[in-house]
Amino acid sequence: MVIRSSNNKDDVAEVPLALVSNVYLDELTASLRARPIPWEGYQRATLITQTELNYIKAVDKKIGEDLSRVIDQEGQVYAELFISLLQKLVRVDTIQSILILIDDLLLDHEERASYFLELAKNDASLPYAPLLKCLRNEDEFVPLKGSKILATLLCASPKPSTDAAHELFRWTTAQLQSNNPAVVDLGVQVLESVLRQRTLRPIYWNTPHAMDALVRILKTNAPSPQMQYQVIYCFWILTFDKEIAEGLNRKYDVIPTLVEIAKSAIKEKVIRVIISTLRNLVENAPEANLAAMAAVKLLTFTENLSTRKWSDSEILEDVNYLKTELEENFQTLTTFEVYQAELISGRLIWSPPHLSDLFWTKNWRELKKENYALLRVLARLLSTATDTVVLSVAANDIGQYVKRDPSSKKFLQEIGVKQKIMELMSHPDQEVRYNSVNASWSLIGGSGRV
Repeated sequence: MVIRSSNNKDDVAEVPLALVSNVYLDELTASLRARPIPWEGYQRATLITQTELNYIKAVDKKIGEDLSRVIDQEGQVYAELFISLLQKLVRVDTIQSILILIDDLLLDHEERASYFLELAKNDASLPYAPLLKCLRNEDEFVPLKGSKILATLLCASPKPSTDAAHELFRWTTAQLQSNNPAVVDLGVQVLESVLRQRTLRPIYWNTPHAMDALVRILKTNAPSPQMQYQVIYCFWILTFDKEIAEGLNRKYDVIPTLVEIAKSAIKEKVIRVIISTLRNLVENAPEANLAAMAAVKLLTFTENLSTRKWSDSEILEDVNYLKTELEENFQTLTTFEVYQAELISGRLIWSPPHLSDLFWTKNWRELKKENYALLRVLARLLSTATDTVVLSVAANDIGQYVKRDPSSKKFLQEIGVKQKIMELMSHPDQEVRYNSVNASWSLIGGSGRV
């Protein structure tokens, strides 16, 4: 459950720490935990000291209350010991065991993170440097467990390390592209946790390819409802940041995707987090997002949602807020702003502007601005779209534009539009053929429509 205050302050901190809970990692941990580690042999080989051995034996294989009795008395000593061992040991089996011990120490006891964070007073690189090294380990288990521990420490820190977060975000970006769904799940859970820290959100936003990887999960991987929720939860947290709220849809076209998911969602919590995210976008960056919301008919959808019965009353509160804001603000949008948002989204439909002579006479020059930026979008849609409605509308718009700006014919030929229109004249769909033929008349110098 996400929590929202009425004044839209960043209230993510009210949400309990989203600890990483991953079945795949738990199974790996259980398998490794059952394996005996020859600590005495390591002591004889001088890999660890007798004192270190004694401390390890006091907690090895202990969990729950048995572990707590030891840690409650000497938690700081164990934090120093475990981080020290991670610094000097190189054997994978020992690193695995130390990570399990650290995770056991922190499990259900977020306050114990302070033992590790205290180490920075004597060495600014601690406690993060040895754990970040784990992310680069070629073993399967070590980076996964290390990332979970890093997430816990970053969440618990009053001043989280931006350097550590940056490296962790680079690591999660790679994991989100894994072929193993369990690894993707763990990577997203790490983000859910760490992005609670508001100072770290801009770092994630500016991490190369990070947002691309996160958005791609929603758009191409046919995710489960749980994964949809987790990814969109990350969007919700991120959009408390004004800069991110301004750029999220402009860069990644997420508003149409969010609305599509909400329309087909079965799980109430998925709709809940989508509506909360859309509310953030309206509250924190209305000018950047309202036109896109108008283009996907969000107001109509909120009207539908407002008539449903919800087990969570906060959903209706957010729906009604969104509905009211859209009703008030849509009146200030120009027709061209809505058209532009629809065009950029790539989801063209037969909305009124496309067939309005008044609209094209008034606005055709807008498509020329910034080196024909919007005209290039139309050209791209003609080449890449597979939806017949999108192809039909794009062909229509090319024809409408050229009738007002015949001088653009050479440019359109140079970027391949004329050739593509000619190809679409033999498209299997009748509407695509019809609108392509009409566009061709404008391109070759004729007049009128078929």
